[in-house]
Amino acid sequence: MGLSSELKDWDGKSADQISMIFDRYNTDPDFLNAITDLLQVTSLQSGASWLLKRYLELGAAICASKVSFVYERLDGGMHWEARLHLLQSMDYMPITDADRDRVNRFLRLQITDKNKFVRAWSYNGLYLLAKQHAQYQDEVAEMLAKAMLDEAASVKSRIRNLLKKGF
Repeated sequence: MGLSSELKDWDGKSADQISMIFDRYNTDPDFLNAITDLLQVTSLQSGASWLLKRYLELGAAICASKVSFVYERLDGGMHWEARLHLLQSMDYMPITDADRDRVNRFLRLQITDKNKFVRAWSYNGLYLLAKQHAQYQDEVAEMLAKAMLDEAASVKSRIRNLLKKGF
């Protein structure tokens, strides 16, 4: 059974099962290519994005061209869990000048999502965008300040942590 078959069989909920899939495949030299390719398969996006997030959290390197490949896949039509995993992975994926506008558009759409986690991590993404591209700092600072007035408590908590860091 291959990676895509195991992701198809994953129930979408079991952390143990997706962790075992990760453990079986993460040392494969083609693992990063495989999981980023699977981001294009709608039914496998949640699992593939979780695997990518885990891979990056454990310190794996990702080259700029692969980051751009992932950013090109950003789509508001993705399942919310896949979008969340990719938003949570942004700490490990620098935003190049070439990806800046695409990422900016995506993040602005996500801050209006009905899911609080997606919104919270979208603000985190906007913060990262502004940290890496100074031309966004003033606008993002205003967005964060406004969100502190309007957003749910859980979203405000993430924003508070960002504001403590500063630009």
